[in-house]
Amino acid sequence: MTETTLTRMDLSEAVFREVGLSRNESAQLVESVLAHMSDALAAGDSVKISSFGTFSVRDKSARIGRNPKTGEEVPIHPRRVLTFRPSHLMKDRVAEGNRT
Repeated sequence: MTETTLTRMDLSEAVFREVGLSRNESAQLVESVLAHMSDALAAGDSVKISSFGTFSVRDKSARIGRNPKTGEEVPIHPRRVLTFRPSHLMKDRVAEGNRT
């Protein structure tokens, strides 16, 4: 199984081919969508994309962790983490392996 990565450039190229905008307009559209998503997440809002999934921010409280090499206890500070919960349709599609 070969791993490939979908990049911003790939997304803007797909918009260019499928929507018919110019390459610059396609790139600006992709950048605008990603900026709106990251702004919403930075503000603590969730981003729900139908048939794809939901991105949300979760607050994790402080806790005591342990260094696995030394066994020394280390404090882990409270933080915000980004989570993604795929929709059932996305889960099914991934489970199928994208077979047609």
